[in-house]
Amino acid sequence: MIDSYAAPVDELFNQFARITGALSAPARLKLLDNLAQGEQSVEQLAAATGLSLANTSRHLRVLAEARLVTARKVPPYVFYRLAGQTVARFWLSLRELARERLAEVDRAMVAYLEGDPTLIAISRDELLERLDRGEVVLLDVRPLPEYRAGHLPGAISIPLEELGQRLAGLPRGRDVVAYCRGPYCFLSVDAVRMLRSKGIPAVRLGDGVPEWQAAGLPIEGVPAEVGS
Repeated sequence: MIDSYAAPVDELFNQFARITGALSAPARLKLLDNLAQGEQSVEQLAAATGLSLANTSRHLRVLAEARLVTARKVPPYVFYRLAGQTVARFWLSLRELARERLAEVDRAMVAYLEGDPTLIAISRDELLERLDRGEVVLLDVRPLPEYRAGHLPGAISIPLEELGQRLAGLPRGRDVVAYCRGPYCFLSVDAVRMLRSKGIPAVRLGDGVPEWQAAGLPIEGVPAEVGS
């Protein structure tokens, strides 16, 4: 009787293993993290992750075979997106599990912050309170295509690589709150350091678009089909 159930049970766990196998490479996790920002082309993903185009395409195919991402072609480009909000929620849960179980995650964060407690991110609730009081300017320092795919309400877009040349355009008399792709994205850390070096009060937000959506808060600029 036990043997009669072995084959289907094995097949069931083989299918589960398709997901874990697809997530076994750090590069593919970086791609998932970037796709949580919205649909992007292979070229955009390669630039964001520092992978070659060939490696980016190869890793995306593995994720697609596991049904974690989907693709659409607009010749000569191929665009990828997460295969639904279930995948986005799974990615956030995986990150939280790693942080809970692996002390090395927080140690890596602290190392990048160089022990500076003033670079610790402010909370979502604190940001909302300060926005209500009109005290801050919300700055999105991700690449422009990610901003266009979806951003926090009221945020202005100045990609990190353009920030030094566009400081004069920032509203004066208010602190700047910079955000990027979420708690493990360091674009906002670099932005805060740059702003402070120019005498502009700045802090960073731990949330990005995925965390904001997961909290049930609105996002601006999201195409209708994203997250369906």
